[in-house]
Amino acid sequence: MSRPTRPSRFWETLAVVIVKPLSKLLIKRDWRHGERVPRTGGVIIAANHLSWSDPILLSHFLYNNGRWPVILAKAALFRVPLLGHAVRSLCVIPVERGSNEAAKSLHTAEERLRDGCAIFFYPEGTCTRDPGLWPMVGKTGVARLALQSGAPVIPVAHWGAQELLPYGEKRPRLFPRKTFRVSVGPPVDLSRHIGRPPHAEVLREATADIMAAITAQLAELRGEKAPETPYDPAGR
Repeated sequence: MSRPTRPSRFWETLAVVIVKPLSKLLIKRDWRHGERVPRTGGVIIAANHLSWSDPILLSHFLYNNGRWPVILAKAALFRVPLLGHAVRSLCVIPVERGSNEAAKSLHTAEERLRDGCAIFFYPEGTCTRDPGLWPMVGKTGVARLALQSGAPVIPVAHWGAQELLPYGEKRPRLFPRKTFRVSVGPPVDLSRHIGRPPHAEVLREATADIMAAITAQLAELRGEKAPETPYDPAGR
């Protein structure tokens, strides 16, 4: 049975009609290097996470650059009436966090990559807790997916979503109008890890390479120097 690589025309049109005008109304745009997003083929989009609003804003960016983003989201959303049907129809992949079922989401993502989808991944797994809002130490799921599938990893950094909707707040700060900045880097070079057994150390090293690429793009956006050592919430 063939698997859909993007929503039906109805659901795609509905999402675009809602998201694009709302995004244009709420933010000003500073989008850089969109041409680095591959227009075809399976690809992993790895981004930093600052706000509950940035999945929507980044989805708009990716859509405008020729890709429908296949997002991984908490499985709990699928159990909410109406919302569950909507996210399922938009090709979102459910993630059962903190259980043995979590590996199924990576298996599903790998299948979607083979079908030519753009998988939108937050390697940190949650909004950053770094006091300066720099990317944290990432989890190894994105590295495992990349090494197993062979799909390129495109690092994407953004800045400004946290001003629109700071983490933990429910009401957006609409005024003054915020600027949402995005910068896309070249594919992460993971060649030194290819062919190595996917042991924990290999996955941690590959994850560190991915996070360093995202952080480099964010430093360019912010015009600041990033910390030499990423914040590790497990060590605090």
